Amino acid sequence: QVQLVESGGGLVQAGGSLRLSCAVSGRTLSTYGMGWFRQAPGKERDFVAAISWGGGGTSYADSAKGRFTISRDNAKNTVYLQMNSLKPEETAVYYCAADRMGWGKVREKYDYWGQGTQVTVSS
Repeated sequence: QVQLVESGGGLVQAGGSLRLSCAVSGRTLSTYGMGWFRQAPGKERDFVAAISWGGGGTSYADSAKGRFTISRDNAKNTVYLQMNSLKPEETAVYYCAADRMGWGKVREKYDYWGQGTQVTVSS
């Protein structure tokens, strides 16, 4: 059983930064593609960023390009999302997810999900 636990969320002013972490237990992280998604109240869960097994491949939502960076430390079984220049409209619960077969933008292809961490960006 794979477990994912997100941390690092909180309240930040517009223009500020946060770094989210996702600790993975139960299986070796290096066997999974990993992704970050977010869900605002009343909206669907949207793709933010993804990273391949070894970290050599990354993908970002257009809204995240140039401001967010996804990375992973397989030795620590942890995935990170560095978020800079945050905007109020990015207030949401942020989820990390693990994909056994690949990595990418498609939410339905992810097999395991964390419980999420709240990010609130004030104006």
